[in-house]
Parts: sequence; C-alpha cells; structure tokens
Amino acid sequence: MFNSLKFKVILFGFIFTFFSSFGQSYFLGLFNSSIREALSITHGQFGSIFASATLCSSLLLIWVGKKIDDVNIFKFAFFVTILLSFACFFFSRITSIFLLFIGIFLMRFSGQGMMSHTASTTISRYFTRTRGRALSISWFGLSSAEFVMPVLMVYLLTIIDWQNLWIIFSIIVLIFLPIVSFLLIKNLNLDSREANDENKKEVEIKQWKRREVIKDYRFYIISSNMLAMPWIFTGFAVFQSFVQTSKGWGPYVIAQSFMSYSIFSVLTLFLSGFLIDKYSSRKLLIYMNIPLLLSVIVLFSFDTSVTAFVFLGLVGISNGFANILGSSTWAELYGVKYLGSIKALTTALMVFATAFGTALFGYLIDTGFTVGDIAVVSGTYTFISLILLFFIRKKLNPVII
Repeated sequence: MFNSLKFKVILFGFIFTFFSSFGQSYFLGLFNSSIREALSITHGQFGSIFASATLCSSLLLIWVGKKIDDVNIFKFAFFVTILLSFACFFFSRITSIFLLFIGIFLMRFSGQGMMSHTASTTISRYFTRTRGRALSISWFGLSSAEFVMPVLMVYLLTIIDWQNLWIIFSIIVLIFLPIVSFLLIKNLNLDSREANDENKKEVEIKQWKRREVIKDYRFYIISSNMLAMPWIFTGFAVFQSFVQTSKGWGPYVIAQSFMSYSIFSVLTLFLSGFLIDKYSSRKLLIYMNIPLLLSVIVLFSFDTSVTAFVFLGLVGISNGFANILGSSTWAELYGVKYLGSIKALTTALMVFATAFGTALFGYLIDTGFTVGDIAVVSGTYTFISLILLFFIRKKLNPVII
C-alpha cells in the first residue's frame, strides 16, 4: 500500500503528532494543580491566562502557518523543532503569572499549533488516493501519546519536580526531532506530487485560495462542527482536577480513563481512514460529533467512576474522526495547492476554540456552575452545529473545473 518514501512521510507525521502532545491541552492540564499551587492562582485565573495565551498563539499561527506553502518542508520542520525545544525550556522557568502567559503561549503555538499543522499539512498534500489511511496512521502518534502520557506524567510528578521534567522534554526534542526530520523528509519535494498520475483527479478540482474560502458559507458551518471537539475537550482536560473532585473520583481515575479515550480514538482513526478513502470525508462529516453529544449526556447523567471511562471513550470516537476529517475535508473540498494557507487558518481556529473552551469553563466554574451544568452548555452547542450541518450535507461537493 505504501512505498518507502510514503512510509517515511507517514512516520514523520506520526512522530510530529506524538510530540505535539507537549502543547496539547490534556498534557498541560496535567500540570494545572502544580502550577496553580506554585503561583497561588485560582481555576478561573489559570483558565483566563491559558485562554488569552492560546488566543494569541492562534492569531500568530494564521500568519506563520501559511509559510509551509512557500518553504522547504525540512527547513520548516527544523524551525518548528527548535521553537518547541525552546518553549519546553522556557516553561520550566515559570515563576510568575507573566511568565506563565508567555510559557503557555509558546507551548500552544509550537506544540499544539505548529507541530500538528506541519504533520497534517504534509500528509494531506502528499497523499491523495490513500489520504485517509495515511492521516489515520499519522494521527495515531497523538493517540499513542494520549494513551501513555497521562499515567506516566502522574507517576513522574511524584518523583521529579515539574520544572525539571520540562527541561528533560526540551533536551529530548532538541536531540531527537532534528535527526528524525533529516532521515525522513530532507529531500521531500511536495510540489512534484501535482504531476503524479494518481493526482490527475485532484487537478480537476478548483484550488481555492484562503480569501475565497472565507467567503464560502459552508466553511463556517463545517468549522462550527470541527471546533466543538477542541473547546469541549480542552475545557475538560484543563480542568480535569475540578471534574474529578466534583464527581468524587479517585486521583488516578481520569488519568486511567485517558487510556479508554486513546483506545477508542485509535480504533476510530483506522476505521475512519478506510471509510474516508472509500466514501469521502464529506459523507462522514455528519457522523463525527454524534459520539461527542452522547458523551456530554453521559457526563450529565452519571457520577460513578465508570462514567469517566465511558465519557472519554465516546470523546475518543469523535476525536478519531475529527483528527482525520479536520485535514482531509478541506483537501477534498478546496484542493491542495493552497492547503497550507487554509490549514493555517483552520488550525488557528481550532487553537482559538481551545482558548474559548478554557476561558468559558474557568468562568463557569468560578461562577458556581456544576459539571452537569457545563455538560448542558456543551451539549447544546454540539446539537445546534449538527443540525446546521445536516441541512447542508448534500452541498458539500468540490467545484470541478
């Protein structure tokens, strides 16, 4: 199915999505309690700082992310690697609220934003016929991290100071990722893919520029569905300690339940990869957030510790679909010539959504909302966005030229 060069591109995507974890909400949320204790700040204050820093990173990503269309992918990946290593080191130096803002900004921009943007854009541009399967394998990197990191970090935090952990992360990134990039994509030329026989069908599709995309009403309805997962899951991940305390769960319940999330996410990743290659992303999009809607209903209805596993398992199913559909849908609908620019915008919107989720959850928690109340808010948004998508589901076709 994949030749040697294709395998290298997929492995590159896998590794970069794995290391994007350092800037992901679920990972930073693991350090929430330690940071709040060190700086003596509340849930709401942490949420506001997290949200504002994330918002700033999303705005910068719109501009920097589009450069992937113009720069050699190896040079771009090397720049992102150095930035992530510096961000990890800076995060270890946090001693004030101001430095916390800068540290979160750097981690969100380099990790969640640029690392995942680099991986998904490279895969989406390079593959056509097997794009779904290639993306599913690539995003397995993040799912693998989500499976092992929470429990591992909870354990390491009992024996290593959290600041020293971030220094270790910085060194690992600085040594490992440049070697990976050199071995896997040093001579990769994404421009040549347009001439390949397998891409004749792609050339017949109108290649949308970003300024055209933002005038297309379909973009906003699809995005409203794409953004449900980021803001809801981010709010839960960042304030997992609040959810855990409110529900009366043990200290390891959520960390262990992330394994449920990861397992179902991986299973859905591989299943959706084959389904996308067979039926197209546009036809699968309507099903993406149904498990997410069910998950918040479960969170609202039950309090036992098993709820955490069911909740995160259902979220994992939606996440498995969302990770692939978030890249392949735009390629199918708008073409790949300007995909880097379009993906920079959609990734920035995703990062913005995580900022929104963090700020909203923090505000709601500080104003007395319960976990059940927050689940109702989340479910209402998800349901409305699904209804809007249902009405335009038959109009999600690319423009043929």
